[in-house]
Amino acid sequence: MRNYFILALLTLNCIVSSYSQQTNTDSLKTKNTVTEKQFDVTVMPFISYNRNLKFMIGAIPMAIYKLDRKDTISPKSLSGMSVVYSTNNSYFISFFNKWYYKEDTWRGKFFVMTGDKNSQFYMTDNELPGFYDYGTEVTIVSIGMQRKIINNLYGGVTYTHANYNTDYQDDVQPENVTQTNAIELNSLYDTRNNVYYPSTGAKALLRYLSYPTWFGNDVKANKILSEYNTYFRLKNGKDVIAARFSGQFGLGSIAFQQQVTIGNKDIRGYSEGKYRGDGKMALQGEYRYNFGKKMGLVGFAGVATLYGSDTKDFDWKAYPGVGIGYRYRAFEAVKFNIGLDAAVGKGDWGIYFRIGESF
Repeated sequence: MRNYFILALLTLNCIVSSYSQQTNTDSLKTKNTVTEKQFDVTVMPFISYNRNLKFMIGAIPMAIYKLDRKDTISPKSLSGMSVVYSTNNSYFISFFNKWYYKEDTWRGKFFVMTGDKNSQFYMTDNELPGFYDYGTEVTIVSIGMQRKIINNLYGGVTYTHANYNTDYQDDVQPENVTQTNAIELNSLYDTRNNVYYPSTGAKALLRYLSYPTWFGNDVKANKILSEYNTYFRLKNGKDVIAARFSGQFGLGSIAFQQQVTIGNKDIRGYSEGKYRGDGKMALQGEYRYNFGKKMGLVGFAGVATLYGSDTKDFDWKAYPGVGIGYRYRAFEAVKFNIGLDAAVGKGDWGIYFRIGESF
């Protein structure tokens, strides 16, 4: 994993150097011309807290740029790194990229992450039902590409490799090493007016993930992931109402590390990791209020349900969540927000640091 991390750092350095040189050259050619900033870099602090990972602190350097300055149609691409440490002795280092090029005909992504996550899960089929701790050393590498088929419709493929080494408290489950290799086929229908802060349009994404045994997986499994987001600009021209449906459906033998939990993006307000299963569905809405040049507030509410839980009483119950958040514009040239959300759920709560909008 260290090799991946070094490669990520070198890639980011090459991009920065290349665009810095290009910007300097272009500025000499156009001394008296005001042009849009082609490469924008920012470093943002990461501060968050939840009941599972406890207090988290870190830093997120990010760069937003044009792969081709002559391309006036493609959105700006994004590259960044996240380094986070928590007071329960977890840590995460990730490198993320989103690329847009050839007049938005092609879209690419690359993500690599390594870390040590100390977490908990809920068990009832034990002499002492309750929360049990576990630790997972995790490495994930994912690369994907999408191609425009017709206006607003994209099709693509993604490969994701993951390796988990998990140890459980009191040996309630045997220590295991799980390696997965996923082949993903996806389709995207995207009419958003802005990929980073949409105020009109919709995004519909359907993903089929396969974990075949012939591709190095211990057991065969499949997942279907779907989401539909829609956006409405209010009459004042600044504020936005956003709505989202998401469904994650596990098929076959879903490993513990592949299961989903209620929380994070769908639905905020759950951070203990108690409600875990093979699949979940969630519906939520969000009001985005903007004030000043760089700031905003959000209010949101939603409800989720799940199935395939080891605790059968958790299946198909309603899990509501409601909360508020703060947003700050990270870049001058592009409306790309970071922020902090606080939410409450059924007997639980959470605080979430956001890179970009929640959806």
